[in-house]
Amino acid sequence: MTAFFALATSLLWGLADFGGGLLTRRTPALTVVVVSQGIAAAVLGAVVVATGGWSEAGPRLWFAFAAGLVGPIALLSFYKALALGPMGVVSPLATLSVAVPVGVGLLLGERPGLTQVAGIAVAVTGVVLAGGPQLRGAPVQRRAVLLTLVAALGFGTVFALITEASTTVTGLFLALFVQRLTNVAVGGAALYVSVARGGHALPEGGLPPASLPALAFVGLADVAANGTYSVAAQHGPVTVAAVLASLYPVVTALAARGFLRERLRAVQAAGAGLALLGTLLLATG
Repeated sequence: MTAFFALATSLLWGLADFGGGLLTRRTPALTVVVVSQGIAAAVLGAVVVATGGWSEAGPRLWFAFAAGLVGPIALLSFYKALALGPMGVVSPLATLSVAVPVGVGLLLGERPGLTQVAGIAVAVTGVVLAGGPQLRGAPVQRRAVLLTLVAALGFGTVFALITEASTTVTGLFLALFVQRLTNVAVGGAALYVSVARGGHALPEGGLPPASLPALAFVGLADVAANGTYSVAAQHGPVTVAAVLASLYPVVTALAARGFLRERLRAVQAAGAGLALLGTLLLATG
């Protein structure tokens, strides 16, 4: 069950990142974050009302609130790092986020077996290579590296926090709702400041109606990924769930190959293969 839900997390996050990346080519990143998360919050609010999730309110919601504060900061740092580039350095470096939940799991006493340790090493190496790292000739600004490390720390922290936010399915719906409301509040405040400083909230000509379904997909896929990761981490070793959930860059690369006809570099193809091998080792260990 842990492997299944963690791999589902990678699939959902990979597709959400792919969709978000496409949307930010024409729409400001802050707007993509606020609108997509706002749609997700509205849907989650309806689910919470329908399932009676309010009865699960308790101290654990502070974990969801904290995840909601950290998430937008991590995402915006990542987008800014990608803008500074090069992407071939930024994307693989962001996979260091897996170190946070894995470290938490080890501190809590988890001890993966030898096969799983090998699987973790192979999978993480594969994910880094799947990002297409530029090993030479890549001018990297110190600010881009710093922003990427901030994003990685933030993503990993969200991984760890959302695991502690609930213990039941209805409680998980409520936790995700609180997290999304916080995301919208933080992102909305940042968007307001950006506009006040002369930035643009919408692209020229306004937000195309056709982009709304895409924004909804990005927001709902991100929510679903948080949910499946929480289930995976609660039903098995966090060290295994976190590594399998971190395979999302492979999904993003394959989506770009399938939908945009982007050719995978040799190092990316090798990374995808290693990631799959690591997955098998983790699942069978």
